[in-house]
Amino acid sequence: MDPVIIAGAGPVGLTLALALARQEVPCVVLDEGPGKDEPRPARTVVLHEDTADLLERLTGLPLARAGVRWAGWRSMRRKQVTREIRFDGGAEDEHRDVPEEQDGDTAPAPLHLPQHVLTGALRTALARETLVKVAVDSRLDTIEQESSGVTAHARGPKGAWWRGSYLVGCDGPRSTVRKLQDIRFPGRTAVERHAVAALRTELPWPGEALLHRTPPWRMSGPSAGEITARPLPDGVWRLDWLLPPGKDLVTPELLVTRIRETLTGWTGDSAPAYELLDTGVHIVHHRLARRWRVGRVFLAGDAAHLLGALGTQGLDEGLRDAGNLAWKLALAWHHGPHEALLDSYQAERRAAVAARLRATDQVLPLLRGGGGLRACLPGSARGHDALLADGHLGRGALGAPAVYSGSPLAPPRLDGEVPVGTPPGAPVTDVRVTAEDGTFVRLRDRLGRGALLVVLIAPGTGVWERKHWVTAGVMPRLAAAVTALPCRAELLVAESYPGAAAHTVLLVRPDGHLVTALGGVRPADLYTAAEAAVGGGAARTTAGAGAAAGPGA
Repeated sequence: MDPVIIAGAGPVGLTLALALARQEVPCVVLDEGPGKDEPRPARTVVLHEDTADLLERLTGLPLARAGVRWAGWRSMRRKQVTREIRFDGGAEDEHRDVPEEQDGDTAPAPLHLPQHVLTGALRTALARETLVKVAVDSRLDTIEQESSGVTAHARGPKGAWWRGSYLVGCDGPRSTVRKLQDIRFPGRTAVERHAVAALRTELPWPGEALLHRTPPWRMSGPSAGEITARPLPDGVWRLDWLLPPGKDLVTPELLVTRIRETLTGWTGDSAPAYELLDTGVHIVHHRLARRWRVGRVFLAGDAAHLLGALGTQGLDEGLRDAGNLAWKLALAWHHGPHEALLDSYQAERRAAVAARLRATDQVLPLLRGGGGLRACLPGSARGHDALLADGHLGRGALGAPAVYSGSPLAPPRLDGEVPVGTPPGAPVTDVRVTAEDGTFVRLRDRLGRGALLVVLIAPGTGVWERKHWVTAGVMPRLAAAVTALPCRAELLVAESYPGAAAHTVLLVRPDGHLVTALGGVRPADLYTAAEAAVGGGAARTTAGAGAAAGPGA
């Protein structure tokens, strides 16, 4: 069968190619550039728990060594610290000016790194993949679809026609794929503008990210000011200044003035030392493509959506697009077209991004309105700071990963369904599990292999060798039920899972979202849920069809 064509070699396109290759799907990546990325210290990405795990799983590299996991988060308003969080090895202690607001959250710290470092890690991993071909200096200009596949032409020194089974446009905001498919891209332009600088200096909060609203040195003028500081490796910081509405140019003189007054205000030094490495202007647009699928052509990343105000990171959503689409394309590639499953990509991901945009558009007037009665209400400033922090930290409506509760892949109500700490459709918690070969691994390490995961919660199994319990209790009956499923699945065992009682059985999609939790071994319910999760059934593999996948699946 023909490979999948991916237009665009940014982080989303490269991630999608790697995710497909891991599921034995060949790909061709059309790269407009020369195959490498120019270092830009001021162009950085913030990855949250699920997207950082996805990239580390695909690249095999500990990305934390290439970036910085924040030691803490600090929100300030004028001279007062309104919120302070300390991260410690994935857990956090939260301190605010109102003690009863502490929530005991244990989300890992965000990971901040330069984008060219990330794409370099992805390219290095792709270079080891025999199933992926990267065609450099290749700019897509023609797409022809038939019922059996897609033909694409790319301009360049070695202009060529490419034949593919599917084509995915990961080619950015000005997507050629989107334009060739005549897909509308409505929304708002220049929702926010930020001046950006990457500089090497010392700040009073080493390793911590900072959001400073209305700093005392910016209390007059058209903008009271909002500044974000995020640490990078080697003593480098990225600073963002929210600019007032309008199209005024950001001159070098203006930027140097902002840097000096900000560093002076934070450090108290009249002439703080710094080394300016890079500058830029970040313009936030809010747009959402009307369609994300036209036949065998799909959109992902910035080609499908633009968002990024209030600290939300557009790349996070683009990487979630890739993770969602990869396993569905892989199943269709191996077993033939499966329209309901492929349609679910748009249904799930477009709805998730649309909800994020709606939430942001609802709170923007409150945060940027510049006063009014609501701004005078007690606690309103603290609430605004909390909303902004949610976006930066990947929480709440402005930042948390999507829950596909209304997905067309959700099973009907099952008699054996029980509640656990994760609602159906949400990303699962990463717990330690025992794999089929008896080794202990993380649950997320088993994602992205094209198989559903069936996880039995069995307290006590972690202290015994697998051979002592694999044939005992409910295990034989559950193993038989997994073998009979309509699609490939892997059986795992966990000592515990948040909110789950003993003998609870979890069904998890290849992208890590929970399908359902069942109270005990219920083969009929498990079959129904698995069939729904792959869009109503899928072709079985020819050899050992439906058998529980081994460690290399």
